[in-house]
Amino acid sequence: MTTGGRPVERASLAIETPTTNERVVIESVKPEIECGRFPIKRVVGDEVVVEADIFTDGHDEIAALLLYRHEDESDWREAALSFVDNDGWRGSFTVERIGRYAYTLRAWVDHFASWRRDLAKKREAGQDVEVDTRVGAALLEEAAERAPPPDSSALREGSGAPDLWENEALAGLAARHPDAASVTTYERELGVVVDPERAGFSAWYEMFPRSWSMQRGRHGTFGDLEQRIPYVQEMGFNVIYLPPIHPIGTSFRKGKNNAVEASGDDTGSPWAIGSDAGGHKAVNPDLGTLEDFRSFVAAAAARGIQVALDIAFQCSPDHPYVRDHPDWFRWRPDGTVQYAENPPKKYQDIYPFNFETASWRELWDELKSVFTFWIAQGVTIFRVDNPHTKPFRFWEWLIAEVKAGHPEVLFLSEAFTRPKVMYQLGKLGFSQSYTYFTWRNEKWEFEQYFEELTQTEVREFFRPNLWPNTPDILPVHLQVGGRPAFALRLLLAATLGANFGVYGPAFELLEHRPLHAGSEEYLDSEKYQLREWDLDGPDSLRPMIGRLNEVRSRNAALQSDRGLRFHPVDNDWIMCYSKTSPGERNVILVVANLDYRSAQAGHVTLSPEHLGLAPGAGCVLHDLLTGEVYQWSGDQGYVELDPASRPGHLFRVEPRGSS
Repeated sequence: MTTGGRPVERASLAIETPTTNERVVIESVKPEIECGRFPIKRVVGDEVVVEADIFTDGHDEIAALLLYRHEDESDWREAALSFVDNDGWRGSFTVERIGRYAYTLRAWVDHFASWRRDLAKKREAGQDVEVDTRVGAALLEEAAERAPPPDSSALREGSGAPDLWENEALAGLAARHPDAASVTTYERELGVVVDPERAGFSAWYEMFPRSWSMQRGRHGTFGDLEQRIPYVQEMGFNVIYLPPIHPIGTSFRKGKNNAVEASGDDTGSPWAIGSDAGGHKAVNPDLGTLEDFRSFVAAAAARGIQVALDIAFQCSPDHPYVRDHPDWFRWRPDGTVQYAENPPKKYQDIYPFNFETASWRELWDELKSVFTFWIAQGVTIFRVDNPHTKPFRFWEWLIAEVKAGHPEVLFLSEAFTRPKVMYQLGKLGFSQSYTYFTWRNEKWEFEQYFEELTQTEVREFFRPNLWPNTPDILPVHLQVGGRPAFALRLLLAATLGANFGVYGPAFELLEHRPLHAGSEEYLDSEKYQLREWDLDGPDSLRPMIGRLNEVRSRNAALQSDRGLRFHPVDNDWIMCYSKTSPGERNVILVVANLDYRSAQAGHVTLSPEHLGLAPGAGCVLHDLLTGEVYQWSGDQGYVELDPASRPGHLFRVEPRGSS
């Protein structure tokens, strides 16, 4: 039966006649995503640790190399692979530049090393090794024939040395020049996408520009927003994320609280993109001009903050695309376009693109040009709205195309969907992703989920970005838990993940009113109206946010997801975990009370070696939120936490006696 699509190649069942004399097997290479189909992810300066099973028949010694190169390099660089145990080998290299790297492995039987090992045994047994010594010399002569100068000369000279079995330099030279016909090269070149450091460590602050006016009752502008940058900087955020800043349509415009009909002064949803003023490459005139936006981006950059822009591939009925490219939309028999839906939600003000259009290539090219347009305005971070509702192949193509010319660009996937879909988007190239953190509440849920994210293959391609709230999501625990719940979720987001964000100022000002009981939508949501915020409210979490971001910036352990480990506590309301930096030079310990209503107490069990300490060694715990100092001895300690006064401890762990 013919179903269309790409043809399927028939697998050959015949055993091919070998063309080389390879004896070494290389298998079980890690990291390797789906047989090399997808690259792994790293940031500049990261170490890529590669492991593999490498073995041969018999008992010969093996030599093995890790080969790697940046995409701009034609020659491979080499790093040693070392035997670990049980035929396992390990090596590493450091990625020094953004872009793409390739790596693979090479191994061969090392006859000279095998000879040295066997000769040592015979000498130790007191046996005559005169003939064996001549065998070793012949092996060096053979290596000299394969080696270029000056190695060839050194090998020939060494072959006549009386103690050639003791010469480590000769052994190294011989290993470098094996018989090419016997060398096994791993069957795949594997890829690494290397991003800027902010891909691996960032703190995002989401804000609606129109609600940040310096004058009450007036629509906010980019100029107003520029004056608010110090407020964001004071809290320690390094990414300001803006929802869509484009012109907003008037047809079927939504009113306050998602009302189907808008009144005359309603501003509509920023996600209903497009009007007579333009589409995805224009700014809402109420916010200012394109030049005003560029000024805002530059002002933020001057303070060490990057601007992330929301890219939502959808249109209002008034978007120029609807008029100029009707074939990009799905038309119904009654002559209308099917608007977007997520039952029971209806988005009458939004038309989705039809990615199955016959003009899909033109559509793809145009959507790619949206990214390149905003890159030209100084934006290098994009939060992509609902990418899981667009074809996977489209994203793989688009991200690769954009990063080919702009490898510094980062993409955040907003995809609260099925786990395999979220992971697929990560494999296809999204730099970071939203997660299920928002809805995890029980200790076992947190531990199971974050062990999956940080201790399995998932960590190689999926970078979590933790959000306690978003404009679309006001979780129940924030609706009912008061300030303790907000403080707890902030502590968890900022320490469980190297990347986190908040939707503000709703978060720091403890906005908790739902649209109605059972809803996760905000009452009087900024998505549909202007809001005015009292930024100096007495209960604001602003000081705690600033302190947490300061701690994060000063502790390398909190700048990576890889050093996370959970520790036992005999109370299911109390969760304990540590994070360590590479080499365990920086160790952070968090103990949090997950019950935002009541005080909880329990015994925490810590193994010193898990904290980078010698067995039996005590340590000093510095609480980085309060300044308190505790002495810790043994494997177990008692902790009591009252959510009314603190959500948990954030300790820096130091050996006893250190400064």
